[in-house]
Amino acid sequence: MSDYRVGIGYDLHRTAAGRPLVLGNVKIEHTVGLSGHSDADVVLHALIDAITGAAGLPDVGEMFPNTDPKYKNIDSAELLRGALGELAKTGWEISNVDVVIIAQAPKISPYKPAMLRRLSELLDIAAEYINIKAKTKEHVDAVGEERAIACHCVVLLRRG
Repeated sequence: MSDYRVGIGYDLHRTAAGRPLVLGNVKIEHTVGLSGHSDADVVLHALIDAITGAAGLPDVGEMFPNTDPKYKNIDSAELLRGALGELAKTGWEISNVDVVIIAQAPKISPYKPAMLRRLSELLDIAAEYINIKAKTKEHVDAVGEERAIACHCVVLLRRG
């Protein structure tokens, strides 16, 4: 049996007027936010799925169903804390995290240092074990037309 496991996570939410844009648990200045039952933070949702996938745990939608009113408008950091609590029971711990945010707008670069700090705090791992990248869709599809923002995340777990 291996002492390492890899998980991949993905999330996408539609843009929505009148909602804040939160990515990586950082509020981003933008004209629209993301639509969702929670705060719709695609970064944390993809991260949760990568963590739980690697650990063999239920995904974000199973752990925190959008049919449950207690999760309405919840800060996704609370969901991540719940998933990390479940991870702690498995004997696995996070080795490193790789995040790709896909958004035509806004520009993510100015917010990457704050996101990196916040993810480091939430995961309780050094920032050097976290990487955040941003890509556009070259004006192609819903993301490229600024109707959605997506995120991919890969997590490597190691035996604790």
